[in-house]
Amino acid sequence: MGKGKVSLAPEGLRIISISAALVIVAVLFSMLSEAGRGLWLPAASAVWFLLVVYFFRDPHRIIPKDDRIVVSPADGKIISVGEALDGPLSTPGQRVSIFMSPLNVHVNRAPISGTVESARHRSGRFRAAFKPTASYDNEQVEVIMNSERGRLAFRQIAGFIARRIVFHPRPGDDLSIGQRVGMIRFGSRVDLFLPGNVELKISLGDRVTAGETIIGEFIDA
Repeated sequence: MGKGKVSLAPEGLRIISISAALVIVAVLFSMLSEAGRGLWLPAASAVWFLLVVYFFRDPHRIIPKDDRIVVSPADGKIISVGEALDGPLSTPGQRVSIFMSPLNVHVNRAPISGTVESARHRSGRFRAAFKPTASYDNEQVEVIMNSERGRLAFRQIAGFIARRIVFHPRPGDDLSIGQRVGMIRFGSRVDLFLPGNVELKISLGDRVTAGETIIGEFIDA
């Protein structure tokens, strides 16, 4: 499969099908309407259909194979890099926050190869995902993974528009680095919690690509 290959995320097939049906209904309505009337409806429904298809695109990624590295779990922009003194890991570490706009690919991927230790859903608010408090207040799924190099965690965080978080694996499942694990619909954020023995390779404001961009590298103790 080439790098340019793009498919559609399975999580969006139902919405895409409904949107396609709306286009058909709108076209039929327009055909049955008087001449010059009803043309706006098929046009609007077609634009919506194209936007939905674009949102649920799932491009192929070339995944680096190295058990020392941590890849980005999401497409987007690094909006925060700093210490994580109260994160989900048992020891202090680092937190990297990635903001996904509605224009980004929203398929999330495993940042390392390892085992899902836990995956916990927590209800919350739907505030703007770029705000610092979103990591604690918003609807989210918190995942902890364990690998031979160490443990890390990430949070899929809903935003102001996002109302649906999907995470498919279950505790005990083994994942490969860059493997598709789910998505967040319509704008959101992912926080990555790293132990202290990971050397960061990114900076604030960087644009990252899920499964390809190297966030950090485990260093020998």
